[in-house]
Amino acid sequence: MPLSPLGDYLQTLRVETPLVHCITNYVAMNSTANVLLATGASPAMLHAPEEVAEFTAIAAGLSVNIGTISSHWANAMLMATKTAEEHGIPWVLDPVAVGATRYRQTLCTQLLATKPSVIRGNASEILTLNGLANPGRGVDSTAATDQAIEAAIALAQQHGCIVAMTGESDWVTDGQQHYRIHGGHPLMPRVTTLGCGLSALVAAFAAANPEAPLGATAAALACFAVAGERAGEIAPGPGSFQVALLDALYQLTPADLTTYAQLETLHAD
Repeated sequence: MPLSPLGDYLQTLRVETPLVHCITNYVAMNSTANVLLATGASPAMLHAPEEVAEFTAIAAGLSVNIGTISSHWANAMLMATKTAEEHGIPWVLDPVAVGATRYRQTLCTQLLATKPSVIRGNASEILTLNGLANPGRGVDSTAATDQAIEAAIALAQQHGCIVAMTGESDWVTDGQQHYRIHGGHPLMPRVTTLGCGLSALVAAFAAANPEAPLGATAAALACFAVAGERAGEIAPGPGSFQVALLDALYQLTPADLTTYAQLETLHAD
């Protein structure tokens, strides 16, 4: 089934202004909230085990990022994702540096059991989640996107979810349909937490478009790619780029997204 024009997904997000519950890392909280606000969603940052289940039940979407996990945060993540599964709330798993430690791998195995709607990671993280021997190097990807295409497809098929694999170009699949998104800018890897913000943005798009998770995910990635390209045209360095990206996300119209998104339909071998 072909995707709707990508701008349609952004238009729905702007109308719905979905409340997105983010359990993310210390480094990313502020920047992630700003990404969501600039694009048109409403962020909330809660991670206390005493309240996450109650709050997740009233949120439209959930983003779980394991970047700075500890035991009580891990428990909160599992409580939140179980609640999301029980209530049919779309949720996104960002398996930051999952290959780095056994603790992260064990936690991600438990999180996968609560059925994420979308997995958003780099090539090394996708390979690790799929059980391949590529532990990666911290939060950086040591594998190219093309090296992990089969793993992304297998992961999507196994868990019945969307897999969004990001890098110099992005790949998104539901296990049957596959798309590549071009764009962005070389300064993007020079600004910390942009990937964390993108995962939360995917959750926002999925929350606003729950019946079309593949199109919603592609639209979120394209939104970031177009905004990043525009920010890079005026920013001389990473500091000004971060500000310019927020402005570009805020100024991006649904018509712009449909017109300027570089979406390529692919056929896997």
